[in-house]
Amino acid sequence: MGGESTTRTAPRSGGTSTIGPVGSRTGQRLSGLAVALGLVLFLAGFAWAALIYRPYTVPTSSMTPTIGVGDRVLAQSVDGKEVRRGDVVVFRDSTWVDNSAVVKRVVAVGGDKVACCTNGKLTVNGKQIEEPYLPAGSLAEIKDFPTVTVPAGRLFLLGDERQGSLDSTAHLTDAARGTVASSAVSARVDAVVWPMRGMLKRPTGFETLGALSEPGPLRTIGLMIVVGGVLVLAGGAYGPVAKLLGRLGRSRRETAGAR
Repeated sequence: MGGESTTRTAPRSGGTSTIGPVGSRTGQRLSGLAVALGLVLFLAGFAWAALIYRPYTVPTSSMTPTIGVGDRVLAQSVDGKEVRRGDVVVFRDSTWVDNSAVVKRVVAVGGDKVACCTNGKLTVNGKQIEEPYLPAGSLAEIKDFPTVTVPAGRLFLLGDERQGSLDSTAHLTDAARGTVASSAVSARVDAVVWPMRGMLKRPTGFETLGALSEPGPLRTIGLMIVVGGVLVLAGGAYGPVAKLLGRLGRSRRETAGAR
């Protein structure tokens, strides 16, 4: 008995070890849920954007500095009846340009009386309009034009770069006196996406004449895509991270046991 050894040896595993599931079951379920929810948000955001937004490239400088030459914009598909003063819209009118979309700003709608200039400012229904989107130091228009009464169902449109824009003022001698049918409008510009300038600023100078258009859901769509992407990445990273943490924990225990 005195020579009996009390040393115990660990059972051999045949050179292999069994590793349990990576992370807890709850963690695995939550990571799977995060990935699934993230994919839904991510794909739904793109699908929603594809349904209501259209990309356009602006080839001229007539809307600078709001939209530069070659800028890529996203425009929400709208009915022309929804257009309000201050909106930057996309429309087609063969008397302006053949087989091409035009981007201009609506400054007056059916029933409005528009003229220029009073103290260097555009007037609509006798009210001077503050237009902070114009190039710094520029007047609302370099040449006077007579008061135009916009017929019902039509729009009067100007470029933000008034000195070089072929807008309603260039068509005053036409039968429609420079106005465009609201039905010709197909979309309202929400944002400049390339280069990344973001959402267009609200044209607050027109608020005294009536309600402005509400911004489209572009911010919500962007948030859905970003949150969805983060959830997919976070959920997908759970397994590798849990596995790495498990290895670190085992390594520390083995180091402590060898002391």
